[in-house]
Amino acid sequence: MNKTYCPSLTEYLRRQTREVYIGDLALGGNNPIRVQSMTTVDTMDTLGSVEQTIRMVDAGCEYVRITAPSVKEAENLRNIKAELRRRGYQVPLIADIHFTPNAAELAARIVEKVRINPGNYADKKKFEVIDYTDSTYQAELERIRERFVPLVKICKEYGTAMRIGTNHGSLSDRILSRYGDTPLGMVESALEFLRICEDLNYYDIVLSMKASNTQVMVQAYRLLAQKLEEEGLQPYPFHLGVTEAGEGEDGRIKSAVGIGTLLEDGIGDTVRVSLTEAPEYEAPVARMLIDRYAQRAGHKYIKPICNVPLNPFQYFRRETVEVNNIGGQNVPRVFADLSRLTTIQYADLKCVGHLYSMLLDKFNMNDLGADYIYTGQQPITFMLPNGLKEIVDYSAWLTSENRNDRYPLLTPSEYLNPTEKHPEVNFLSVHIEDLTDAMVGRLKMDTSVILIAATDNAHAMAELRKNFFRLMNNGVQNPVIIKRSYPEMAAEQTQLYASTDVGGLLIDGLGDGILLSTESLGDREKTTWLNEIDQLNRLSFGILQAARTRMSKTEYISCPSCGRTLFDLQETTAMIRKRTDHLKGVKIGIMGCIVNGPGEMADADYGYVGVGKGKIALYRGQAVIKKSVPEEAAVNELINLIKEDNRWVEPVEAELNIA
Repeated sequence: MNKTYCPSLTEYLRRQTREVYIGDLALGGNNPIRVQSMTTVDTMDTLGSVEQTIRMVDAGCEYVRITAPSVKEAENLRNIKAELRRRGYQVPLIADIHFTPNAAELAARIVEKVRINPGNYADKKKFEVIDYTDSTYQAELERIRERFVPLVKICKEYGTAMRIGTNHGSLSDRILSRYGDTPLGMVESALEFLRICEDLNYYDIVLSMKASNTQVMVQAYRLLAQKLEEEGLQPYPFHLGVTEAGEGEDGRIKSAVGIGTLLEDGIGDTVRVSLTEAPEYEAPVARMLIDRYAQRAGHKYIKPICNVPLNPFQYFRRETVEVNNIGGQNVPRVFADLSRLTTIQYADLKCVGHLYSMLLDKFNMNDLGADYIYTGQQPITFMLPNGLKEIVDYSAWLTSENRNDRYPLLTPSEYLNPTEKHPEVNFLSVHIEDLTDAMVGRLKMDTSVILIAATDNAHAMAELRKNFFRLMNNGVQNPVIIKRSYPEMAAEQTQLYASTDVGGLLIDGLGDGILLSTESLGDREKTTWLNEIDQLNRLSFGILQAARTRMSKTEYISCPSCGRTLFDLQETTAMIRKRTDHLKGVKIGIMGCIVNGPGEMADADYGYVGVGKGKIALYRGQAVIKKSVPEEAAVNELINLIKEDNRWVEPVEAELNIA
């Protein structure tokens, strides 16, 4: 198998792509990674669209996308563009097209770029399985060509760029029947249209492979890069995005896991972060992700990888032995660093999800209860709640009481020359230089060891991935905890960086746990430390959920809104979250219109989709259950649907059940 999808797995290098001009602002080639977003105002509201576009540009957007669901909206792009130019804003505009080729053909004469979705540009989705022969499939491709060629010719004539943007949830019945619901199906969906463009010598193209499932999204982009090279097609620039990422902390974490993983490997030429928030809030998040790579070249050298022991286009978890409750078939564990607290009391464990009740003299654990705490040189002086384990430095472990009830953390020299070890579980802190032949040989013989892998390399994910590959290529199956420490920085920056560094490994099945630390400097108030530990603990669980490796809370797959949206997405998402955020592991899709409906929420268990003004359709999976529910009753009906499936837990019961 050809596993090549990026210039290097160890050196930070941008993927070299074709330069595409979108208006006067070039994308790809040697240009910076660009930021873009999409308006949410009704496209027929000219001044509203203009004002929002200006806010987006002022927030850092370099391209602005506007929906054009029909010819009338496409025509109004002319007025929006004229008013922006009158006010001195030259930002390139992009028309977003789904089901209406005639709107695309009109928009291509007005704006600088059109985005088409190959899943529904020439197809009607009916969720049917069709048995194609080679000849009947070829006939379908000819039908698509006939529908698509007029747009390509117009784009060539007017110098208009095009994004062929595949969405995981809106693959056509033809693609699903031929390739299945797979990253390969996503790639082939785009390539069908791309081959037509190349036949017509049209190359002003940007490609995207968006999905709400971060694993699918990353695999599809990688496979697309590999297929373009394999088929000898042009190296087109990529537009990166996790579709329907959601809102707030969860939306930012999920976006960073997907987008950041690809940026680490030099993939990506423009970024759109899709949040269920006002679009001007998206650009700063995208910019923070992108700016991390401005000085990445020239990082500390990492030896090249000769053998890639995993399939980068499909998820498989690294095979490990089970040590205590880590590795094997266990979900990845969450570790919390409490070592900077000089004293630890019962109430302090609230910051890691273990809540002490003085009245009942017992602990309750919430859904974000850490599995292990690291206390360094300060062993806990009281009995820990059931299920929570403690790790201490080796020197502190040697002199502590009840050594069987806590586990030592050893340095490499302590491990190779121990005075004594725990009979069952020992943690070993390693950097890449510690994985010598002698160390690797020793680890293969010792099934009591859990590695805690850290790095001080600026190209952190790549070096940690190299650690895993070295272990895998040498048959070492000890579990590995991914440790990332960050200097003092803004909480959102830590959030995005950690989500990238750790999430990128988890997506490839690498990692049996996560340990985050900020390594803040100087004296701090204890309440400040506790708040920081709480944030990192929530972040750890959020990363695991975003990478689809441990589901610990309700997941909301909500679109970022656009001019097609039929209800207030932010208000509705907040209302649904308030009623359902205790349903651990349930996935709820909240979609503003039918375009982003049953297809885009492909991974959701339940769906809440706008189908008309004040009207909602409710879905179980991709099957519509109720077609036209009044908006004021729709949340209650959604809850009734969950109850019918026996997946509902009353909020009070949910709280008691975690004790």
